[in-house]
Amino acid sequence: MTRSTTSPVVMGVMALELAAGSTPRRAALSAADASGLAEKLGRDLATHAPQVRDLDLVFAGAHFDPAEALRPGWPLHQRLRELHQRAPGRGDGARVIAFGADDTGDIPMPLQADDGLRGGLLRVLPFVLSGDVPAVEAVAERLESVLLETGMAQADTALLAQTAFGAQIEHARYMTLHDLAAMTAMQYDHGGLGALWPVIETALMAPTEEAWLDAVPEPLLRYASGEVHIALFEPMAWRARYATQEATDERLERAYQHFQARQQQIAAVLEAHGIPVTFAHCPAKADARDTLQS
Repeated sequence: MTRSTTSPVVMGVMALELAAGSTPRRAALSAADASGLAEKLGRDLATHAPQVRDLDLVFAGAHFDPAEALRPGWPLHQRLRELHQRAPGRGDGARVIAFGADDTGDIPMPLQADDGLRGGLLRVLPFVLSGDVPAVEAVAERLESVLLETGMAQADTALLAQTAFGAQIEHARYMTLHDLAAMTAMQYDHGGLGALWPVIETALMAPTEEAWLDAVPEPLLRYASGEVHIALFEPMAWRARYATQEATDERLERAYQHFQARQQQIAAVLEAHGIPVTFAHCPAKADARDTLQS
């Protein structure tokens, strides 16, 4: 169950799979379009878990990269929770609260996506369901069990999202954050980044714990205290850990350059997930693991 640790909420996303080459014309919806899409979202979710109607639905009418939703502390959903706390009407029954661009078309800071993460074909719109603990727990259990398999948005919901964002949408579906994490883990595995996911998962689910990536030929790194330290090997230190005896100097040079590129790729993925990265210099005679723990 994807819930906050401080108050009873369910956290999820509406995921929009874009057609190849499609870029949404609008980063955020008008207040009216955001409200209309939120109403349909609530209706769709209630077909899976009728008690959704008894909860407040808080929705961001803006699209983000999945990595922005999968960051330690769940900052996108935390922003929605903060906005929810300030919204009027508390105690007047279940509410649908949607946030979009202001009257001038400007996008308020809580809804501004990372410019460097805009090119992906999957965009997510965060939502939060909040209310009494028993209802939240019942809804959370139900959505966790059904959305990944049966969470497609209804046709009129997908059409509204396509029209309002000015995007070509292949599929629109709902996921809990656990669903999104599971899907991302699978995608990373298929993309050759499967060894990195346990580090990201630790940062998301158990941020006070420690995790290592220590598997040749991958870069060596350690997650602890909310950040990752990556071993930056001198050439001779790299050779001692990674090189094969029979390799020529030319092949070793190419392999070292490939290794450096891999380090940068891994650092970029971690930073996309909001995990700070520091490179730790590891000289030839030092134990790299000790260096990362110092």
